[in-house]
Amino acid sequence: MTGISSPPSGTSEAPKLRRDMGRISLLFAGVGSIIGSGWLFGALNAARLAGPSSIFSWAIAAVMILLIGLCFAELGTMFPVSGGVVRFPHISFGSFASYTMGWISWIAAATVAPIEVEGALQYATKWADFTAFHPSNGTHTLTALGYVVAVIAMAFFVALNYFGIRWFARVNNVLVWWKLGVILLVIAAFAFTAFHGHNFTAAKYGGFAPGGAKGIFTAISTAGITFSFLGFRQGVELAGETDNPKRNVPFAVIGSVLITGVIYILLEIAFIAAVPGHDLKSSGGWLNLTFTNDFGPLAAIASAIGLGWLAYILYIDAVISPADTGLIYTTVTARISYAMGRNGNAPEALTRTTPRGAPLISLIVTFVLGLIVFLPFPSWQQLVGFITSATVLSFGSGPLVLAAMRRQIPEWKRPFQVPGGDVIPFLGLYSSNLIVYWAGWNTNWKLFVTILIGFVLLAIFEVTGRGRAPKLEWRAGLTWLAPWLVGLAAISWMGDYDGGQGWIGLGWGFVVNLALAAVVYLLALRSRLPEAQVLEHIEEAKAEAQVEEEALGQSV
Repeated sequence: MTGISSPPSGTSEAPKLRRDMGRISLLFAGVGSIIGSGWLFGALNAARLAGPSSIFSWAIAAVMILLIGLCFAELGTMFPVSGGVVRFPHISFGSFASYTMGWISWIAAATVAPIEVEGALQYATKWADFTAFHPSNGTHTLTALGYVVAVIAMAFFVALNYFGIRWFARVNNVLVWWKLGVILLVIAAFAFTAFHGHNFTAAKYGGFAPGGAKGIFTAISTAGITFSFLGFRQGVELAGETDNPKRNVPFAVIGSVLITGVIYILLEIAFIAAVPGHDLKSSGGWLNLTFTNDFGPLAAIASAIGLGWLAYILYIDAVISPADTGLIYTTVTARISYAMGRNGNAPEALTRTTPRGAPLISLIVTFVLGLIVFLPFPSWQQLVGFITSATVLSFGSGPLVLAAMRRQIPEWKRPFQVPGGDVIPFLGLYSSNLIVYWAGWNTNWKLFVTILIGFVLLAIFEVTGRGRAPKLEWRAGLTWLAPWLVGLAAISWMGDYDGGQGWIGLGWGFVVNLALAAVVYLLALRSRLPEAQVLEHIEEAKAEAQVEEEALGQSV
């Protein structure tokens, strides 16, 4: 293909990714990715599960994601290379762990752009028949017109990424300012126009916590709450493309979660207070809340309280915000497959880049997968739980890698170090387990089937790789991955969340997941690669980073 060359081993002749992102650009990549379609639907979905206590759901989710994010912030400054979520497990646990986490990460990231497109089209149903409502399951699925527009949108994401990370950063910075402005405007307008304090405690609506503790925790995984925070990863995934990783990566990871966490909590408070009493009364309370045009809930509430001008802004933003996030994830998905190709866990063609620094083959694969995803998951509601479980599961390896590296290479320079020894890494792993568990069996069985498909593809690549496939280092990866994945599947099946057998209740769910986290944590530490092998992997990563630095080091 014209304009694309394969990177020769040990040279810097081929075009690579560009280091064009500064501190604010990296922070805005995180904030822009976090503020996508989740906030447009999450407030209503959370209120339907937990009522006013959904405020706690947002706060708990922010803390859990921050625990995980802190681990990646330390790793991202130690090894600032693109596609870090894939590369970090490779250093500590070898190629099998790297492939498994890379496959899960890639699937999770590749399905975000489609869900953002679906979210935008659901709101846009106000103007055209892009989606159709199905009362039997409460979902809005794409129509024929919706499919056509969705394909065009995905193609646009790929085309813009073709021009490279420099153009992405410029476009994204502008869009993030818009998104922040709109969400803050909604909070202020709702709070000053229609703040009904009795909505928080009125017994006739179900009281403060109509769904109980289970409702609070279920909302974290299934209402789009955790999904709304997952964009923090961009500070890590794009670490190899920023000019000062030591300063910029922790700033972007921690800053993006804290900024959006505060905004989301304020938005939920404003939404709960603004819901008209007659809608709550006619619905029978929070758990069955419905109102006119609730396919676009925030815009519908704005219209109901007399803010028609704000409703129009929201309908416009409902296209812009998801589109920006979809653009970001198209970028990141391509770079995950790029990293897998560099690690030798995927076809080498995925590492080919254009003279502009864009991994075009990876972008095309991302585009095709997006089109495939639209078929079995034609609605936002059907995809959100799957993406949440897959992404959080892929994040679970970060705390384990951090704990292992502190023992494998204790003297290694850490520009940013998470305090507290093993406390935060262990809590990060535990948080990952709980979020996956709360998603429920009906969501998780699809995730575990997808993981099995990945193992089938790995076997095929091992057979057809012509000696390029790396040594899998089974012991270091399989020893903890097998009990972790099997254990999560078993606990989810036995749990009482969405399709489980109901053998494990709310309280025991915390205990069993804590035990699983402890076992997996200890197994990972015991099976970690020896220092010599880790140093060998690090040298490979450093050589690759040097190649990228020589080719891309000049910031534009």
